[in-house]
Amino acid sequence: MFGIDSPELLVIAIVALVVIGPKELPNLLRSWGKWMAKMRGMASEFRGHVDEMVRQSELDDVKKQLTGVSGLDLQSLDPTKQIKSMIQEGVAEGEKALSDVKASIDSPAIDNPPIDNPLAEPESAPQIAVEPLAEPVPAVAEVAAPVEPVATASAEDKPAKAAVAG
Repeated sequence: MFGIDSPELLVIAIVALVVIGPKELPNLLRSWGKWMAKMRGMASEFRGHVDEMVRQSELDDVKKQLTGVSGLDLQSLDPTKQIKSMIQEGVAEGEKALSDVKASIDSPAIDNPPIDNPLAEPESAPQIAVEPLAEPVPAVAEVAAPVEPVATASAEDKPAKAAVAG
């Protein structure tokens, strides 16, 4: 530090102890440390301002070089415009596919001509052989059990308590 070696620093410390005294030496060293910290802070702030000015001047030079180049359009390099155009192309393709599907659903099918009678069998329907049953199926009247009529309760059938309370 400043070309001072350890024996020379020891001599300076002994002289300061004798001249200033042991009582005032800690206060002097504390104030000297605060002053050095303040000087370092000012130097780093100055260095930061100088670095910012250099960086700004370099950015200005680069900007001038880019604007001076002919044929370079910075607006065409905007990625958001490219993304928007791709999205719009995709939406247009989707709308076209949707309209094609809608048109195919709305238009009558050409392969299957309309049938006049929907219950009539088509000419090329397969024929199914039906075998008769071995025993006849019983009629509904034979299968159903007779139903007994349900009797309704009359006022005479009600208990006496219910008639008095009601």
